[in-house]
Amino acid sequence: MTRIVQPNQAALDEAVQRLRAGQPVAFPTETVYGLGADASRAEAVNAVYRLKGRPSDHPLIVHVAEMERVHDFAADLSPHAERLMERFWPGPLTLVLPRAPGVLDEVTAGQDTVAVRMPQHPVALDLIQAFEGGLVAPSANRYGHTSPSNAGHVAEEFAGADLLVLDGGPCSVGIESTIVDVTGPTPRVLRPGHVSSAAIHHALGLEANTTTAPDPRPRPRVSGDRARHYAPRTPTHLRPASKIDVNQAKAAKAFVVARTVDLTDLTPDQWLKLPSDPEGYARALYDALRRADRAGFSAIWVEQPPDETPWVAVNDRLRRACTPASATD
Repeated sequence: MTRIVQPNQAALDEAVQRLRAGQPVAFPTETVYGLGADASRAEAVNAVYRLKGRPSDHPLIVHVAEMERVHDFAADLSPHAERLMERFWPGPLTLVLPRAPGVLDEVTAGQDTVAVRMPQHPVALDLIQAFEGGLVAPSANRYGHTSPSNAGHVAEEFAGADLLVLDGGPCSVGIESTIVDVTGPTPRVLRPGHVSSAAIHHALGLEANTTTAPDPRPRPRVSGDRARHYAPRTPTHLRPASKIDVNQAKAAKAFVVARTVDLTDLTPDQWLKLPSDPEGYARALYDALRRADRAGFSAIWVEQPPDETPWVAVNDRLRRACTPASATD
């Protein structure tokens, strides 16, 4: 039975015991809730794959609580990697690094790279420090579904499972970390997130357009790079504000997630409005999609956010959430 517990010392002790026994534990990060397991034990990592229903060719991110732990998983740290760690860790930035000898294929999906980050949430750091090792921690939801941004979302996903969930409150960022490949001479953003490309380039003293040229290096597979991801079960569609009409929404039995459109003529159970700024919107997005999914309508319409740089990460998540289930990856 899934249990949500407050992260007091007794709960942290139980969580560590479970992790050392090879059992997954759900815990909060500043991005989304993660499903943690011992990154050094194949059976523990495989338990996460099974619980999520995640394909084994979809690599995981290792979470650490001290800079020194990175060397347990990465064979080398470039100057770019070290600078980004100094600037953005702990925080919502994942680095793709050369894999160290001994890192499990189950973690990397057999690649010669490994993804590592240091989360900013105090509960996550306390747990990882008490465990004294690295934890894989993909989002604590069934594979491909909308990520969880509070403990209740995790319990909703895994009702009936024997899972301990540490409740650290709502996630302050609300969408997954930025992923940057720093294995070559030029860093590459593989997944946009709260830490923007501009901030990364500024931290490294690089011009923002240095990654626009084609890169001959193979692109590592990373979390969240499938065409359809973060998706509600209800068919979900992005629509420009000009294409969202109250009467059409009623006729289509569509739940509407709005940003600017006035939908007060709809019943309160058929729509909700998200913040107008990109950070507030990101923080509220996954809870909104889950509420829309639970509402029982035939479709979900999401008002298209602006096609502007501050909205890159949000638009990435929405594009994947709205990709039809029939699409191939």
